[in-house]
Amino acid sequence: MSLVNDIRKLADLHFNDTVRRRQELHKHPELSFQEYQTAAYIKAVLDKLAIPYISVAETGVVASVEGKKSSSNDVIVLRADIDALPIQELNEVPYRSDYDGVMHACGHDFHTSNLLGVAAILQELEHLFSGKILFLFQPAEERIPGGAQEVLRSGIFDEYGDRIKAVLGLHVSPQLDVGDVGICPGKFMASSDEFYVRIKGKGGHAAEPHRAIDPIYIGTQLVSSLQHIVSRRSNPAVPSVLTFGHFIGNGAVNVIPDEVYMEGTFRTMDEQWRKEALEQIEYLIREMPKSFGAEVELTVKNGYPFLYNNPSLSQDIRDYMTEILSVENVKDVGIWMAAEDFAYYSHRFPSLFFLVGIRNENHHLQYGLHNARFNLDENSFRTSMQAMAYTTIRLLGYDDV
Repeated sequence: MSLVNDIRKLADLHFNDTVRRRQELHKHPELSFQEYQTAAYIKAVLDKLAIPYISVAETGVVASVEGKKSSSNDVIVLRADIDALPIQELNEVPYRSDYDGVMHACGHDFHTSNLLGVAAILQELEHLFSGKILFLFQPAEERIPGGAQEVLRSGIFDEYGDRIKAVLGLHVSPQLDVGDVGICPGKFMASSDEFYVRIKGKGGHAAEPHRAIDPIYIGTQLVSSLQHIVSRRSNPAVPSVLTFGHFIGNGAVNVIPDEVYMEGTFRTMDEQWRKEALEQIEYLIREMPKSFGAEVELTVKNGYPFLYNNPSLSQDIRDYMTEILSVENVKDVGIWMAAEDFAYYSHRFPSLFFLVGIRNENHHLQYGLHNARFNLDENSFRTSMQAMAYTTIRLLGYDDV
């Protein structure tokens, strides 16, 4: 078990630097496709580690480490997303965001710092494996159409073709305890499409609704009727979620407004049903307000496909993770209806996207992802670095365990 011990020691050795980098990134978050300072910071760390890199998708970075053990064509891609969210941070910590209205509320600062730590570990162990490891620091996961598409369109992976044995990514999970990882073989995360709806009615006095065309009433009826598509037209065996999280009608207690504005998402795990459902949703949004005498404007943004974890790869990685962690710490997790543009890689290469537990309620109250008070227990870096570094070397054929 010398490799296990080596990686554990190196994870401990690089732990403090990894925490420091995460906190530095947390203080300086940047929105999707604006990650210029973040990319510069990543490159500065890679320069210090003497790891070569190139730029991709304008604000992305791809670094590489080549194994020295023997010649091999195998390639493993390790991916971290680097962008932040338009959220005003409410945490009172020394590394609180310096920028109003921008925050790493989804753990991408953790993902980025973790991958830098993994790169440092694997570089020190390059004499133990063959093949090539690519470290992808990807921009713009949080905004449709997503940075993954830009990375793939750049052709950066085209020269490797079938040589890419696996693409691995991770996400922090507030539902798992520190020390745990979670794996879900097969379909794991949902597709996601966005709707932007403006219903134009006719404003008026609240006491005279018959003289108005009430867009608030029409909008609420529309939201309610759209749920019929999910509850009555979809196969109950296919997970589907339709949610409107933004509804603005700027009237008053005695004023019916002229219009309302709504934003929502549709998520599912089946591409054929996704196509059918989108057609039904769009039809209802366009036609129902007309029956009340209103006009409607609709914009649809087609987002990411569902994310698929290769079952064979999932099983191999599960076995490897039990060697570096333990059977008890490698959890089975169910599907997650959030969306991730890592999905694009999963439809092109054998891929696995796994979860890393960050919950330690003895340390602090754990808030959920995309919350203004989201934070995490940085001790989870030991788990994430060990799991990713060890799994990568094992996938490249190292068998002296």
